[in-house]
Amino acid sequence: MFITGNRSKRSIVLDLKTPGGHDAFLRLAARCDVLVTNIRPLAMERLNLGYHNVAAAHPGIVYLGLVGYGQDGPYAAKPAYDDLIQGSSGLSALIAQATSGPPRYAPITLADRVVGLHASTAILAALLHRARTGQGQQIEVPMFETMTSFVLGDHLQGLAFDPPLDEGGYIRLLAPDRRPYETLDGYVCALIYNDGHWRRFFDLVGRPEMLDDPRFRDHSARTHHIRAIYVEVAEIMRTRTTADWLQGLEAADIPCSALNGLADLLEDPHLKATGFFQMVDHPTEGRIRTMRIPTTWSATPPEPSRQAPKLGEHGHALLTEAGCTEAEIAAWREEGAWIAPKETA
Repeated sequence: MFITGNRSKRSIVLDLKTPGGHDAFLRLAARCDVLVTNIRPLAMERLNLGYHNVAAAHPGIVYLGLVGYGQDGPYAAKPAYDDLIQGSSGLSALIAQATSGPPRYAPITLADRVVGLHASTAILAALLHRARTGQGQQIEVPMFETMTSFVLGDHLQGLAFDPPLDEGGYIRLLAPDRRPYETLDGYVCALIYNDGHWRRFFDLVGRPEMLDDPRFRDHSARTHHIRAIYVEVAEIMRTRTTADWLQGLEAADIPCSALNGLADLLEDPHLKATGFFQMVDHPTEGRIRTMRIPTTWSATPPEPSRQAPKLGEHGHALLTEAGCTEAEIAAWREEGAWIAPKETA
């Protein structure tokens, strides 16, 4: 994960509790467009590195704090991790409701990633504001509130009204049989959604008369009976092989795809054709597989500038670029304020 997540980054290790580490941090911050911290705000204040401290060194800085909970509420000082936020935002309970099983966490660090994407959007907006006005600012991105907004974007439903119309929950997303369909020899992913999809699907399976079923009459009726409909489709899907379904569904212009495991992704023909995976030589880890940047740009396509660094690899270079003298750097190293990689220590 370190190799995958830290491509194109440079690394410095500072002990912010030392005078030298504190000074070095502010010297670096004075050269930065953005400072992102996931240390709790009270801890940053105790280090004298809160927004006002940093803004004194660089008034135009965008200071973004990734926090567990909004700092104006009773949970402000609570620690937060991905699993905790998945549970507290309602996501784990929704998984239980959809699967008729126990609450579960999604098998990816979903909250961390969703909140990180919200943070990047906020940063871009703040940089645009600074470009127009010259003003920096402090931004707070709370995990709990952000993930709650993310979850309820789908599932607030009737709870949006006063009084509530229902107990919330997007009925289609919570249908127990909304899952990859089992076939004769595996699984297939298919989404039969609009009127055209359903008409062509019933033609494909030789049962056009099913359109006369009032459950399938229109989108509203299908939504109301979605659980029963998914059970019906699941039974039909078990009658053919995965290859047969993919061929038939694609010919009928019904959205479908193969079910990939992690290893399958490495052999996916589309990802191969687009060059998504690339093999590179990492300076310390040898031959590794990397993923290309997934977006395409007409004018300024970004490319990785380097592979993931060793922890602290660029400390000396970054301090030098910040205008620190060799004497200062040596003194900070002696103090333990900045720590070089073990190989060069």
